[in-house]
Amino acid sequence: MVKIVDLFAGIGGIRLGFEMEFNNLECVFSSEIDKHAVITYKTNFECANINGDITKIQESDIPDHDILLAGFPCQPFSQAGKKKGFLDDRGTLFFDIKRILAKKKPKVFLLENVKQLKGHDQGKTLTTILNHLKEIGYTNTQYSVLRARDFGIPQNRERIYIVGFLDDDIDFSFPQALNITTCVENILEDMVESKYTLSDKLWAGHQRRKINNKKNGKGFGYGLFNGQSLYTNTLSARYYKDGSEILIEQEAENPRKLTPREAARLQGFPDSFVIPVSDTQAYKQFGNSVCIPVIQAIAKNIQIVGF
Repeated sequence: MVKIVDLFAGIGGIRLGFEMEFNNLECVFSSEIDKHAVITYKTNFECANINGDITKIQESDIPDHDILLAGFPCQPFSQAGKKKGFLDDRGTLFFDIKRILAKKKPKVFLLENVKQLKGHDQGKTLTTILNHLKEIGYTNTQYSVLRARDFGIPQNRERIYIVGFLDDDIDFSFPQALNITTCVENILEDMVESKYTLSDKLWAGHQRRKINNKKNGKGFGYGLFNGQSLYTNTLSARYYKDGSEILIEQEAENPRKLTPREAARLQGFPDSFVIPVSDTQAYKQFGNSVCIPVIQAIAKNIQIVGF
């Protein structure tokens, strides 16, 4: 049995991707601080005894495990945030991962974050992270930026993945693009309630802001897509606010937002994944989660090398 721990677990996207690939997986420890995400996690995973704030948990209290999974908070490095990095309290949560790795020494780990981590502070932040990992024995560590749309999902989502092995002789490589043609139609529901259609006021506001932003050289504004679009913009945790980054065209009507189920599909979650929370929380949760097929592809390559 392969034992994993799931840190900053969210709704369990990384865990789910590994469970889809490994048939002998046991999650021995999960940690998530958001109470709404915990509801979704517990609804979808058996024996999900979720611990809270990882900063208050001693590394000695975490069970021994083979694989550590962690999608640590991305806001300190995100283009949508203030990009403060380690100057942001959330940025220092990486060091909670480090202390657990140093104490428990799992055979392999997978860390996930926004693409901007790679270039943050001219690359110094990522170099600092890699150096800290080397300090505790993970010299066989590599990273790559992978895109959701290269793995059969119609979303232009780019994330950085860091994989490290305790064994220096492990020859791991990141998965290559699958060259699967995608289109937005694949994730759309057949019947959608009218509540997801933008009001005249909200749609007018979106159009006005896009014109003003273009005039001011900002380049930001709503993103409009239809079933034939090859992929959408990146789904973010702020999608619940106005849905501007991904709007779906409708004939003879204002555009509409994605439904929560469509947001789930846009991250590769199966329709069997239960959404037990409000639309607002669902949008936040899927926007903060990971693209499941990308995780599964990484898990497959980890399993292939026989860590």
